[in-house]
Amino acid sequence: MSERNPHPIRRIVTGHDAKGKAKVLIDAPATNVKSSRPGQFSTLLWCTDDAPAAMPVGEDAEDMGERKLGTYPPERGTRFMIAEYPPGNVPRRHRTETIDYIIVLSGQIEMDLDEGEMVTMGPGDVMIQRGTYHAWRNPGPEVCRMAFVLVDGQPLGLGDPIRRGEGVGARVPHG
Repeated sequence: MSERNPHPIRRIVTGHDAKGKAKVLIDAPATNVKSSRPGQFSTLLWCTDDAPAAMPVGEDAEDMGERKLGTYPPERGTRFMIAEYPPGNVPRRHRTETIDYIIVLSGQIEMDLDEGEMVTMGPGDVMIQRGTYHAWRNPGPEVCRMAFVLVDGQPLGLGDPIRRGEGVGARVPHG
């Protein structure tokens, strides 16, 4: 979908020049934005390929925020993104084999878990999600903006998670 995010995210990336001097390498709106539904956006800010993460010196290092990724981070890596959910969004139930660190930046969101359990989160609330089936629902009245860091995890052997290379909503989980 080619819908444009009306709330661009300023992305500042620091690093070092060839002589090892600290500097700002990027200070511009993040451009790696996806929209799979009207008003719903996901902006990749950075990713890593492994742990410990590589941090090459020099101004010609790869911009890890411009990678084209599916739902998952790179294998053994991380994915840092900002997602926006409009009021009244249609939730998609899914699960990934990741540990997700989640912070609500603005608005309110409800997360549905198994068997009707629900958690409501607001600004400043933090969640550590460990490979659970869930769906995000914004009860409104404003857009909910959330920060996510996904860390590649070991498979749990439960249900039918989204597989590497697939996006959220690509599979309907069993059970």
